Amino acid sequence: MAISTSAWQTPSQNRLLAALPAADFARLQPHLELVSLPLGWAVYEAGGTQGYVYFPIDSIVSLLYVMEDGSSAEIAVSGNEGLVGISLFMGGETTPSRAVVQSAGHGYRLSAAVLKREFERGGDLQHLLLRYTQALITQMAQTAVCNRHHALEQQLCRWLLLSLDRLPANELVMTQELIANMLGVRREGVTEAAGNLQKARLINYSRGHITVLDRPKLEARVCECYAVVKREYDRLIPSALTL
Repeated sequence: MAISTSAWQTPSQNRLLAALPAADFARLQPHLELVSLPLGWAVYEAGGTQGYVYFPIDSIVSLLYVMEDGSSAEIAVSGNEGLVGISLFMGGETTPSRAVVQSAGHGYRLSAAVLKREFERGGDLQHLLLRYTQALITQMAQTAVCNRHHALEQQLCRWLLLSLDRLPANELVMTQELIANMLGVRREGVTEAAGNLQKARLINYSRGHITVLDRPKLEARVCECYAVVKREYDRLIPSALTL
């Protein structure tokens, strides 16, 4: 899936890579490989060996937990604010979750060997990756709280806003069935919730395309969970990070 580098696609489109000091980035740059991330592609499977870490630039990857009966639920999303494959530098090597591309696009991959070597050097890169991991843990915890205590419509608003924060446009290509799988709910519930948002003219949903028409009102309708997660990411991974 490796592709030639484009002037429109650069490592700086990923917030983690953009936040690295020049010396750290210079060591990584020769090893960064631009790749295509097609919709539905499994970046890694539960318990599987991970040969690379991925830095999305215009795509979204869902971290899913799959039950024994095959049902699944999303525990977090990762896009241009972060990376996919934290177990490689946290020491666990594998994870019981799986990672699947939710919104197609591109990303840069880095071999596990290079990542581990650079992480073990300590310093700014290690500090940045640990801060990202803390933000990701916050998202996972807040997702669990949201799924337990908030209405499906609020969960859908949270999911839409978190996804759009990681994309350059205000449109998602996503079927209701896929959204239901991500949220771990019945498709009928997503149909009703999306219909309510469309009637309120907050979104337009047609043939798998979701366009946000009024983001301020959508943010006013969402539960507190979205703001909690966004504040933590902005606090730990600001656009111009001071390490």
